[in-house]
Amino acid sequence: MSTFYPLSRLPVGQTGVIRRIAVDGSLRRRLQDLGLLCGRTVVCLHRAPWGGPTAYGVCNTVLGLRQNDAARIFIESEGGDAP
Repeated sequence: MSTFYPLSRLPVGQTGVIRRIAVDGSLRRRLQDLGLLCGRTVVCLHRAPWGGPTAYGVCNTVLGLRQNDAARIFIESEGGDAP
């Protein structure tokens, strides 16, 4: 059985597959426009200090997401193990 966990918990340098986006309305549409879709692979590139935005790579694009937005995107690690 697979376990999903928030994107905000993905360690720097690790990859995961987006499985669920628990966001509604215009923010959901914006995230989808940026390439955050279920089934896509995402990698955590850099985490800013003191709770600032985190840089994620998806579809040859680098995105900066706030912690609270990344916490509502659920992923499955590529190795199947949660951090």
